Amino acid sequence: ALLQLQPPARAAPLTARGPAACYGTSITSAKIQVNGVHLHYQQTGEGSHAVLLLPGMLGSGQTDFGPQLKSMNKQLFTVVAWDPRGYGKSIPPSRDFPPDFFERDAKDAVDLMQALKFKKFSLLGWSDGGITALIAAARYPSLIHKLVVWGANASVTPEDVRIYNGIRDVSKWSEKVKKPLEELYGHKYFAETCEAWVDGISRFAENSDGNICQQLLPDIKCPTFIIHGEKDPLVPQAHAEYIHKHIKGSRLLLMPEGKHNLHLRFAKDFNREVENFLR
Repeated sequence: ALLQLQPPARAAPLTARGPAACYGTSITSAKIQVNGVHLHYQQTGEGSHAVLLLPGMLGSGQTDFGPQLKSMNKQLFTVVAWDPRGYGKSIPPSRDFPPDFFERDAKDAVDLMQALKFKKFSLLGWSDGGITALIAAARYPSLIHKLVVWGANASVTPEDVRIYNGIRDVSKWSEKVKKPLEELYGHKYFAETCEAWVDGISRFAENSDGNICQQLLPDIKCPTFIIHGEKDPLVPQAHAEYIHKHIKGSRLLLMPEGKHNLHLRFAKDFNREVENFLR
């Protein structure tokens, strides 16, 4: 289907419900050429503070950030959600996982925002997108205003590899998680890309300390907020604590009932915490 390009129109105000009322703006969906590939993104809001949402493994703006695109304050923020190359609607190319795939995503993400003419912006990264955001914040300090990561890790342990292998076979995933991804990709691409991801990320376990980006954490100078669900089955809490310890002045929030998808399950609380931090 062709993507509809619409200027973000200001919708009629919602009925006032105290301070929560805000103006809706439509979501623009488009593609832009960056580093030789056509990257898909969604954009909404008209605030002066630009924010990029970075999705997780196999994720896209649409599947991973519905409540953020819909409900983040559109007067304060301009919200952009991207599909990394080979994910979502940024296909072709097919997704692959060379040893530098996180570095490649970090460069693509930053170059996308610059192509969209944002001089400085904040990063909100979930899971793999959190790893990408950590790398981008360390590599491009002059461009990144603030950083929020959740469900992220800076290394891969043998325990992590065991967890990843537990999700290798997508036929064992819950219907709820599987369905939107099968609709987006078709079963074959979804299943093959998940296996390739498990192989690609597991390779980091062969590095000294399982390093992905540990050495970059001290280079992150922007205000940083780390959120972690205490019931996250995919990313043990020690990862969040390590990131917090190695980014000077960072803040850590533990959500007792939060799992890996805490920004979807507890979207209202998550959005409020993040907006307060970004203000």
